[in-house]
Amino acid sequence: MARLFGTDGVRGLANKELTAPLALQLGEAAARVLAKNPLGHRPKAIVGADTRQSSAMLGEALAAGLASAGVDVEHIDVIPTPGVAYLTAEEDYDLGVMISASHNPMQDNGIKFINANGFKLDDAIEDEIEKLLGTQWERPIAEGVGTITDAAMVSDRVYMDHLIRVGEPLHGLRIALDCANGATSDVAPRVFQKLGADVVVINAAPDGKNINDNAGSTHPEQLQALTVATKADFGFAFDGDADRCLAVNSRGELVDGDMLMGMLAVAMKNDGRLKRNTLVLTVMSNLGLHLAMRDQGIKTISTKVGDRYVLEEMLAHGYNIGGEQSGHVINLDYATTGDGTLTAVLVASEVAKQGKTIEELTSFVQKLPQTLINVPNVDKSRTGEVSKEVADVEMELGETGRVLLRASGTEPLIRVMVEAATQEQADSSAQYLADIVANKLAL
Repeated sequence: MARLFGTDGVRGLANKELTAPLALQLGEAAARVLAKNPLGHRPKAIVGADTRQSSAMLGEALAAGLASAGVDVEHIDVIPTPGVAYLTAEEDYDLGVMISASHNPMQDNGIKFINANGFKLDDAIEDEIEKLLGTQWERPIAEGVGTITDAAMVSDRVYMDHLIRVGEPLHGLRIALDCANGATSDVAPRVFQKLGADVVVINAAPDGKNINDNAGSTHPEQLQALTVATKADFGFAFDGDADRCLAVNSRGELVDGDMLMGMLAVAMKNDGRLKRNTLVLTVMSNLGLHLAMRDQGIKTISTKVGDRYVLEEMLAHGYNIGGEQSGHVINLDYATTGDGTLTAVLVASEVAKQGKTIEELTSFVQKLPQTLINVPNVDKSRTGEVSKEVADVEMELGETGRVLLRASGTEPLIRVMVEAATQEQADSSAQYLADIVANKLAL
């Protein structure tokens, strides 16, 4: 049987794969695992959600499950995932829960558990929760039952105050925001207005159905057009739960997570704040970023794809910034997880502080042309059989190119990615390797 928890909590089609009864059982099981280690006080949890129509249903069921096991629950309704993580750690909750499927379409949803320190739960604890689902247990009665209260206004203000404290005054800057009709639709505009920016906002009117709908970081075209049309200095696009952020410069050109991380790492190095002089990336980050960091005297380390692997590397070795090309940037000086609104505030603050444009601050990162080809119907376990051909191509590409073969986690498919000095070279090398993979590894 497949593991219920994936790389980012429990996720599935709302009300079919992820149902209210399952959310209730997850709340009960999480509380029972929490109770295995006596806290010396009545356990307290916080539950937040994004703007999906199904989030209220799942959030109420989850809260009921926690309360039925003796946990006092504070419900804060709509808030970004990093907001729940920040509040869980800073306000001394024993558990945080976020109802969201991040950048997925509206019909999906998810449940993410966060520990008392603001980090996602370890695999071992998730496995404990899963084992307890649907098992018999003795429920508390009378005063042993937990309470459920609404803490939306207080919690919302605490998280926003944190973001505002981090930022620099932004007077004189016009900033465009695409909130994806998601969890930061209220938070991001207010934060940037409080910092003094002239803010232009789109996709900040969630109706339960329009989250991520041709909007936000997965569909930045609207923001690109808006930034140019309104003569904004730059813009930011978030995803549904606002743990990711991409930027757009004044010319309407996309500034992805690689470029944002490079910009922030250099600023941190110049301020003496870059721990161990290192930026943590995943294998999907463009080789151009690695070369740019080398030229800036900054080391790079690559992990498997997934923000949890980036975070594990950061915590294990004391690094303070890392992330993914998709815009999931983790800055441990201010947060325990990727925070799109925080990333936007930090980037805008560097523009204001240095008096330079985003174009100028990211121009040192020269992205190499990249080609990605998905090869279906192949045996993912046999990638070693094409290692010679991969090595030959890598030798031909030299220092200004690389090859990455990644097996899909859910399909009989291998992704062939090639970066090279020219687009033509990237295209031809990727197609050459894709043909070899298709022929040699066919099912």
